[in-house]
Amino acid sequence: MTHRQRTGKDRTGRQLGTKSKGQREHMSASGGTRAIVAALGANLAIAASKFVAFAFSGSSSMLAEGVHSMADSGNQFLLLIGGKRAQREATPQHPFGYGRERYIYAFLVSIVLFSVGGMFAIYEGYEKITHPHAIEHWYWPVGVLAFAIVAEGFSFRTAIKESNQLRGTLSWAQFIRRAKAPELPVVLLEDFGALIGLLLALGGVGLALLTGDGVWDGIGTVCIGVLLVLIALVLAAETKSLLLGEAAGADVVQQIERATVDGETVTRIIHMRTLHLGPEELLVAAKIAVRHDDTATEVAAAIDAAEARVRAAVPIARVIYLEPDIYSETEAAKGPDREATPGGPAPHSDSH
Repeated sequence: MTHRQRTGKDRTGRQLGTKSKGQREHMSASGGTRAIVAALGANLAIAASKFVAFAFSGSSSMLAEGVHSMADSGNQFLLLIGGKRAQREATPQHPFGYGRERYIYAFLVSIVLFSVGGMFAIYEGYEKITHPHAIEHWYWPVGVLAFAIVAEGFSFRTAIKESNQLRGTLSWAQFIRRAKAPELPVVLLEDFGALIGLLLALGGVGLALLTGDGVWDGIGTVCIGVLLVLIALVLAAETKSLLLGEAAGADVVQQIERATVDGETVTRIIHMRTLHLGPEELLVAAKIAVRHDDTATEVAAAIDAAEARVRAAVPIARVIYLEPDIYSETEAAKGPDREATPGGPAPHSDSH
């Protein structure tokens, strides 16, 4: 099996296997950073205003929302730290680099959102329902909530704008499920949850003021907690999938297949695996069919050419392993060979 993880240059002098300036400033990474910074600034300002409102009014919704905003601010710091640590160079102990650190820190975000945001809000809401008290100085929570809705709306707008550059024709649900860079989906869900939470808090405070019954404030707080728990579970499920290792999307796989096979030196792909080492780093491992009478020199040249075509078509394909073989109709007729690679051939692949 021929293994190629290039770090030199190809025949045109183009750097291979290293991050060029354009790749380092990949759209998803830069867009995610802008969305994170916008969310961080908004959440810090909102958290301070919510705690002030809680101090003057005693509203449990304000306390829960303040803790929620602090949790969100901590989450944005985690995403920034993960993005920075993921840029470290590969080492002998971690030969594929640290790209997955972004997934790890995104998973930590879901844990913080679940525990610090959601569970605290549910507990605080329960306490307010069992021991209700009237809201004092109503103008503080109402004013702060109005300010927070505007600030969160600005942050959400930034996240939507950056996401639209990558989303294409995907629906929002599909984008969140399929995105390989975790930052934008995390910020989108956090901002969406924050806006809905603010509306729930406004509803709880409003009903408590209209009825004079502080139980409504507690009910609004519990609803905020349930919302945050649900969002945290969605984030945890998506980032868990990324941590386990996801293949490239179907469109990217098709691009790789088309680039690999030229019909002359590489006649077909017998089977292939792809794996995201990070949001912008893809591993490609394939067994390719070459002609039975090709010399070793011709096979090596065919592999070099196939690698160059794949990298030109899919720049994030940083690590490429190609194994030459002779395609056999008899072997193919036996069905999938599950021992060929871990897990066996993918359903859409040709089998050897």
